[in-house]
Amino acid sequence: MKIIQWATGSVGRTTLRRLIDHPDFELVGVYVTNPDKVGRDAGEIAKRPPTGILCTDNIEEILALDADIVIHVPLISVPYDRQNADVIRLLRSGKNVVSTNGFYRPHVHGEAYAGPLLAAAVAGGVTLAGVGINPGVVAERLVPMHAALMARLERIRTSEVFDASKSPSAGLLFDAMAFGADPAIGDPTKGAIAQMYDKLYAETIDYVATKLGTTVTSIVNRHHVTLAPEDITIVAGAIPAGTVAATTWHWDAVFANGVTMEHKILWTASHALSGIGEDVHWVVELDGRPNVRATLALTDPEPDAPPSRPPMDATGAVIINLLPNIVQADPGFFDFPAPNLSGLA
Repeated sequence: MKIIQWATGSVGRTTLRRLIDHPDFELVGVYVTNPDKVGRDAGEIAKRPPTGILCTDNIEEILALDADIVIHVPLISVPYDRQNADVIRLLRSGKNVVSTNGFYRPHVHGEAYAGPLLAAAVAGGVTLAGVGINPGVVAERLVPMHAALMARLERIRTSEVFDASKSPSAGLLFDAMAFGADPAIGDPTKGAIAQMYDKLYAETIDYVATKLGTTVTSIVNRHHVTLAPEDITIVAGAIPAGTVAATTWHWDAVFANGVTMEHKILWTASHALSGIGEDVHWVVELDGRPNVRATLALTDPEPDAPPSRPPMDATGAVIINLLPNIVQADPGFFDFPAPNLSGLA
């Protein structure tokens, strides 16, 4: 299988290593946005031996390549549809695209959004797939799997805790997430990122409803920030007392069959603000008969490994493991087979 790597950030470097190491995959191109990476060998970027594949920031060079699929993992854009023009060009050139930046349920945003993407995929005879952990696995795959244990389903609760204390990305935490900001002037839950997240996770909620054989009636967000009770120092910098130390992204949905869903993501500078143990990353709870509660944590076999490695490895694995399915899928939008949950009351 011939593969193009699009972007080489944290996830991109992980998948790039897997592509180089895998005997059944052939890396044919690498697209980068950082000028310092242009012209460098992909092996150097991935800490591997030279591959002969040089990184480029020229999309025309990428479009001209013969490739089966593009692994599309740039930083997600604001506004949400900013990335679509490039994705459409990739699809029209006859390349399948797997992305961590949405595309789970494009039709949720209407014909103006989904139509050009679908038309490009059909014209290119290829498939567009959205993958990841959250979104991608936690709600979309784990909720239907656990619902299969139930005779009656009434309520769904899915939550994530992201430990920002160990992240070195000051730009992400202090700029995008407004950590350390006066909440009166720097509340991220009221701005462009909130709008982008609302669109992204509307797809997650619709995905779950569809797998349960129903539709979404309403979605209401309850985003909020938590202030530091005292000065907090994290790897990325200092957070003064009284400023933003955590952001909670929270959606409440009602399905047409009466089931409710709560989806929540917490970015926190301290687990003391979360009320959830440090070893738990995700929780899936289903109320009904019987009640089901599952927790999910990712750890590294090496005790001194950086904390970012397990989620990066897992995200990369989700992408790599799905490549054959995406390439073999019918042209259009990719979907997982739906479980049979017709017996749920």
